[in-house]
Amino acid sequence: MAQTTALIDALKQVLKEQSITYRQVAEHLDMSLASVKRLFSEKQFSLKRLDSVCEMAGVEISDLARRVEQGRHISQLTLEQEEQLVVDERLLIVAVSAVNKWSYQEILAAYEFTETELIQCLAKLDRMKLIDLMPGNRIKPLVTADFQWHRNGPIQRFFESQVQQDFFKSRFNGPGEIRLFVTGMLAKSSNSVMQQKLERLAVDFRRLHQEDLAKPLSERFGTSMVVAMRPWELAMFVRHRRPGSKKVYSD
Repeated sequence: MAQTTALIDALKQVLKEQSITYRQVAEHLDMSLASVKRLFSEKQFSLKRLDSVCEMAGVEISDLARRVEQGRHISQLTLEQEEQLVVDERLLIVAVSAVNKWSYQEILAAYEFTETELIQCLAKLDRMKLIDLMPGNRIKPLVTADFQWHRNGPIQRFFESQVQQDFFKSRFNGPGEIRLFVTGMLAKSSNSVMQQKLERLAVDFRRLHQEDLAKPLSERFGTSMVVAMRPWELAMFVRHRRPGSKKVYSD
């Protein structure tokens, strides 16, 4: 019933977008206006009538299904939901694994969860609408390709306080590792150009991540990229500056 309701709601949205009225639908179905209104309010369409109205609107039932599916996906959690993840390490581990399309069995094999603990975490993520927990403990992520954490939100603050320090405990000379550090003096216009290039690099990273989600877990490795740039001067230089000589980078 829930799926039928969602399909009818999607159809109503299509009709609204195309300025098709209930009266026009009634004429198309050879029904009274009152009967059509009752069909939509009670959501009691037969498959034949649903298909007929879709044909009138120039869409397929499968198009409605895709709308429903896309509408359920989220691009961001609420701040409260992010806080829930931060205060519960196990929930955060399961959330990151699930979003990266790990299966129930893969999570269970990799981490020291009991089956009960894992199901409890997955059920909580289902209530948060981050995933669909389906029959057989199948996991369906409900995040969009451009899903992001809140800027300066709980997850980012968690990163700054814990993850960032741990991430840089490396010489970045192993397989799959790279660290670039360049410094110079840029005009504001050049700074702006570099920021745009770095943003495009992040888009490329997310695109490759989405493409690789289709590959087996055994072929994928948790990979993080930190790209940062800011007007900055080493503290040693600052200590030797004459009073009032430090330049301020303003918008």
